[in-house]
Amino acid sequence: MTSDRWVLHCDCNSFYASVELLAHPELLGTPVAVCGDPEGRHGIVLAKNEPAKHYGIQTAETIWSARAKCPHLVLLPPHREKYSHYSRIINGIYQKYSDRVEAFGIDESWLDITHTWHLFAESPIALADRIRHEVHETTGLTISVGVSFNKVFAKLGSDYKKPNATTVIRPEDVRRIVWPLPVGDLLYVGKAAQNLLGRIGVTTIGQLAAADPAELTRLLGKLGGELSRYARGEDDAPVRLVGESDPVKSVGNGMTFRRNLEGAADIRTALTALCDEVAGRLRRHGLWAGGVQVTIRDPDFRVITRQKKLAASTHLASELSAACWELVTANWSLSRPIRMLTVTAQHITEEPMAVQQSLFDDVPQPDPKRERLESSLDAIRKKYGRAAIGAASTMKNDLGLHGPGHTADSATLKPDEEEAASLADYDEKVKGPL
Repeated sequence: MTSDRWVLHCDCNSFYASVELLAHPELLGTPVAVCGDPEGRHGIVLAKNEPAKHYGIQTAETIWSARAKCPHLVLLPPHREKYSHYSRIINGIYQKYSDRVEAFGIDESWLDITHTWHLFAESPIALADRIRHEVHETTGLTISVGVSFNKVFAKLGSDYKKPNATTVIRPEDVRRIVWPLPVGDLLYVGKAAQNLLGRIGVTTIGQLAAADPAELTRLLGKLGGELSRYARGEDDAPVRLVGESDPVKSVGNGMTFRRNLEGAADIRTALTALCDEVAGRLRRHGLWAGGVQVTIRDPDFRVITRQKKLAASTHLASELSAACWELVTANWSLSRPIRMLTVTAQHITEEPMAVQQSLFDDVPQPDPKRERLESSLDAIRKKYGRAAIGAASTMKNDLGLHGPGHTADSATLKPDEEEAASLADYDEKVKGPL
């Protein structure tokens, strides 16, 4: 990797909370948290501003826990349409300065300005400052920018100093700035990887860089080798062109219900609704699933995740639901209550996978009648809205599911806030257009 490559990572500061505060300037300087709906059992912190951070308030903690730390904490509801609106404006600003702008979530983006910075500023650092000022003048929001020679260290730079700052990490800065940092600060080192690395005495990025790559691979698999390269500054991943995206790896939908699921009927109703949503998204994008995963959270917040491959790929809700029901009944006592369910379609392909023929086993056959039925549902919903038609079991339910003739509140139509917050514990951020 040559040192003449210039990559920016632009990160909106306390994005959700900052957007909400645009409508509440009187709350500037006051501890504020954006929270889900406590009545709908989405009562967790989704985002917080800088004053709230000083009280130790964390994303994904419960509202009662946050208020125990800060009794005068102000709670604001989320407005996702506003976040999407400002994200589009801010990424539009980035695209003025490069055709290589890669979003990493709604509030972060990488820019490769290697071949364009000289058109706009006297140095790459000056361009980073110019972009910061333009975002603030246009939107009232602030961003922090990391400037480096690869994506991983640019991301590290944007996290290094906040809010509203530019941090530069050149090759000669790595030993001084990067290596003393905790290993958990490195991109893709989640809590699980951090704990495993701690067992072998690796607690800083410098120790990770010095560790034996073969030992890291034995410990963490493929991720171990990648992290070893990242720590040494050997990330050479390109910043994608505007509009270019990674292949979709999974399509999921989950929610926390307004009351616990109790018994087979409740669970079947919930799976029907979740699989219907997932299958519809698969069909809209011309995709097929070769496997499913079910995640269950009980009222005590204990979680299990189970998955299975399908005999034949599908994008039909009925087939996804049947597979998910098999997973649930094989791994969960139906007498135990369920607080949250997530259904995820996996092994995504753009064409249906071929089925291995057998002389002895029954081979799954396509169901053209069901295909026509679910395609007809798609057409009706496209014309009249998602609540126009659906399974009878979702009508007039008290679980928070949207059914025919009902308009769901925004919380039930979006990915579950608790599940979204728990993604911070994953070792990877998997982004996709769905």
